Amino acid sequence: MTDLATMRESALTRIEEAQDAAALESLRVELLGKQGSISGLMKTLGKMSPEERQSEAPKIQGLRSDVADAIAAKKDALDAAELERRLASETLDLTLPEPQSPKGSVHPVSQVMDELAEIFADLGFSVATGPEIEDDWHNFTALNMAETHPARAMHDTFYFPDVDSEGRRMLLRTHTSPVQIRSMVKQGAPIRIIAPGRVYRSDSDATHTPMFHQVEGLVIDKDINLGHLKWTLETFLKAFFERDDIVLRLRPSYFPFTEPSVEVDVGWQDVNGRRVLGGDGDAPGHGWMELLGSGMVNRRVIEFAGLDPDEWQGFAFGVGVDRLAMLKYGMDDLRAFFDGDQRWLDHYGFSPFDQPTLSAGVGASA
Repeated sequence: MTDLATMRESALTRIEEAQDAAALESLRVELLGKQGSISGLMKTLGKMSPEERQSEAPKIQGLRSDVADAIAAKKDALDAAELERRLASETLDLTLPEPQSPKGSVHPVSQVMDELAEIFADLGFSVATGPEIEDDWHNFTALNMAETHPARAMHDTFYFPDVDSEGRRMLLRTHTSPVQIRSMVKQGAPIRIIAPGRVYRSDSDATHTPMFHQVEGLVIDKDINLGHLKWTLETFLKAFFERDDIVLRLRPSYFPFTEPSVEVDVGWQDVNGRRVLGGDGDAPGHGWMELLGSGMVNRRVIEFAGLDPDEWQGFAFGVGVDRLAMLKYGMDDLRAFFDGDQRWLDHYGFSPFDQPTLSAGVGASA
């Protein structure tokens, strides 16, 4: 059997004399790596008799532990010395003048949020916000979503293990619709709001991310009908895309919180291989693109908000802010919005001085 005391003394001395991280790593591989000398001793335990193993195993394990601790301590000492060296050599001249132009830019999502607020403010809407951590009553039940609705499933929704004081499950909101409920309960009717913000769903690919941005609109008043909804969406989309040839097609659909419900398609045309919104989707070379969901607010939702559905009616709609940005500014991968790639931000970012206004046009030069 190898003299373990001698091996320990030699190993610890060599570790202490290591001059840099590379030399220390070489020693670690030599001693503790798969083919290392101490690892080799560990492998001999299987060939020993039970009596020998009982005697030698603690010694070999102790050697291995001592060497590993010495290597970790030496690494910490080398790292601390390197940090001291860098702190002593690196300097920052705080007297240098500031850059002549700002280096930052406005993210496309923030830009589109400002554009939406500007357009809907002109239509008499106010901006409403709410918590991103919601309870399942506001997020699902008050929106007429049954206990068995697929959206409530764990694979679609990020739940917290805790419940609130009323025993309701807590979650990351899956849409901004809870803001509509909270606003109706707090303000009553009539009401005209948009609710932009972050929402969360368990999904990820080129057109979906676990966190994304959504804007929803709500109007509650007397004698509201689908005609008001279509006019509002048409006016909004014409202002947002800055085109007068936006054509909408409403298709029957189903959402628990609206009845009747309609999917809104927008006509598009091919321009140099890119789909550009505008024109009649039934025309040659054109087509229809599903853009948003909407409908008349369900009577049960109005009741959940404490209002009389025989007196008050309304419409609601929802659309992805990130998707609006992609369509307007020619982006093809939603994941790039959240990668933080400086090159992408430099290309698609907006000047902080170029604020959207209806008089000058809500679009801004990227």
